[in-house]
Amino acid sequence: MLAAVRTGPGVTELREFPMPDIDEDSALLEVEVAGICGTDVKMYAKPPTPAPVIMGHENVGVISKAGRRFAERKGVGEGDRVFVEHYVGCFHCEWCHAGEYRHCELTDWRTNPDARRYGYTSSDHPGRLWGGFSQYMYLPWNAVVHKVPDGVSAELAGLVTPLSNGIEWALNAGRVGYASTVLIQGPGQQGLSQVVASKQAGASLIIVTGTTRDAARLDLAKGLGADAVIDVEREDPLERVVELTGGRGVDTVLDCTAGAGTAPVLLGIDALKRREGIMVTQGELAAFPDFPLKKLTEKSITLASARGHGYRAVELALEQLASGRFPLERLATHSFGLHQVDHAIRALAGETGEDAIHISLLPWKGTA
Repeated sequence: MLAAVRTGPGVTELREFPMPDIDEDSALLEVEVAGICGTDVKMYAKPPTPAPVIMGHENVGVISKAGRRFAERKGVGEGDRVFVEHYVGCFHCEWCHAGEYRHCELTDWRTNPDARRYGYTSSDHPGRLWGGFSQYMYLPWNAVVHKVPDGVSAELAGLVTPLSNGIEWALNAGRVGYASTVLIQGPGQQGLSQVVASKQAGASLIIVTGTTRDAARLDLAKGLGADAVIDVEREDPLERVVELTGGRGVDTVLDCTAGAGTAPVLLGIDALKRREGIMVTQGELAAFPDFPLKKLTEKSITLASARGHGYRAVELALEQLASGRFPLERLATHSFGLHQVDHAIRALAGETGEDAIHISLLPWKGTA
């Protein structure tokens, strides 16, 4: 079987791997779709490890082979289409018992050099197939799988990760709910997913900001339920937010920008209402000179971090996809085969001139 292996910064090569041994507690996934997101762009350009890695952490496929105990434990069988979360927790620590396995030490690659996480773990580790840029993927006993509802295609199910992140960040971290007013900064796959999550939660006003080159994405944001969009290069975004909210400001700011520096955070702090607003940020900046801490505390703003998703958020994302309420298929703009991994990542990075929102990597595309 074939897999695309990252062997260095911005370098991928196709390699052949033997099929892994599957015992009673493990399974083999035939990968149909591996989604590509902004994290892949960063990890490809600046790998956190020199080890060979099969990237791909947004993975959908069909159970090709399942051990008896694996099938019983997960409630799945051979032939079932599933979404596989990228977290591989220990399931005996306090975080795992609380259902927050995304914080488990066993899957935290930042602090644990031997961590297991799809798309991040070295292919030299036992099991070897630890990423979706591969025709097959190894599933140990502690893999987290979700059945994909009937009627949801593999490529549509490939949107589960950004959509579940949108649900987690908007509803749980940002506490968006009925009659909330929301400012979403950045109309990428995460920002657009949060439009859907906020609309479904009953937000009364959803504002999305972007740049002039984001015109098509801002139009898509309106198609997904945004009430207003702002081109920050053509008008003052703060003045517009104040105008749209009758001078009150918004309840929640969701910062989904990438590479925009400190400006979105500063705008968010100013755009939040006078008391107890919430700002959710991905925190891409290593440092923030002259951070307006005084203004933050005077307005009683809660600063929350956008970090992954929980089990329930994934289940809600799958239900949302199955409902057909929103034209979510419009997020899946591009697809490429396994031999095109390098191009696919660079396309999402904006290096090829293609306006890619969400890219589906199809491991069997173009193969005999």
